[in-house]
Amino acid sequence: MGLWSAGIEGFALSMGLILAIGPQNIFVLRQGLLRSHVFAVCLVCSLSDALLISAGVLGLGSFLAGVEGAELLISVAAALFIAGYGVLRVRSSMDPVGMSVGEEAALGLGPTIGTALAFTFLNPHVYLDTVLLIGGASSRYASDDRVAFAVGASLASFLFFFALGYGARRLSSVLDRPESWRVIDMGIACVMFAIAGAIMLPFL
Repeated sequence: MGLWSAGIEGFALSMGLILAIGPQNIFVLRQGLLRSHVFAVCLVCSLSDALLISAGVLGLGSFLAGVEGAELLISVAAALFIAGYGVLRVRSSMDPVGMSVGEEAALGLGPTIGTALAFTFLNPHVYLDTVLLIGGASSRYASDDRVAFAVGASLASFLFFFALGYGARRLSSVLDRPESWRVIDMGIACVMFAIAGAIMLPFL
C-alpha cells in the first residue's frame, strides 16, 4: 500500500471522527465567535490531537502490527468498529441537534489554554478515537505507511480546528441548524462505511 493511500485514509478517518459534535469542537467554535485567543486554541487542540494520534499509530498500531497472524482479526475488528460508528452517525442524522454555543465572557490566555487542554485530555472519547480507533486502523500498514497514516490523520485535525476557529462566524449559522447536521452526519456515515469496506477488501 502506498504512502498516499495510507495518508488519505488517515485523513478521511480522522476528519470523519472529529466532525462529530463534542465539547472540544464547541469550545473552539465559541472562541472563534468571541475572537478570543483563536490561534492559540486551534494550535493547542491540533497539537494535542497530533500527539494522541502519534501515540496510537506509533504505539498501539506498531504493537498490533507485530502480532503474527493478527492482521485479519485486527482488520475485522477495525472494520466493525468503524462501520458501527457509521451506524451511530446514521441514527444521529435521524434526530439531529445543532451545535449551540453559549454567550459566556472571554477568558484570559492561560485559563483559555487550560480549558482547551481539559476538553481534550479529560474527554474519554478522544482516546477512543485517536489512540484506539485510528491507532488500530493503522496497524495493517507497513512502518513507513503508518507514519503517512499518522501525518494524514494529524493534518485533518489541523485543517478542521483552524477552519472551525477562523470560520466560526460564517459556520455558526450553518452548524446551529439541525438540518445541517443531518447532512453532515450522513456524510460522515458514508465515509466510515467506505473506510470499513476498504479495510476488508483485501480479505474478500
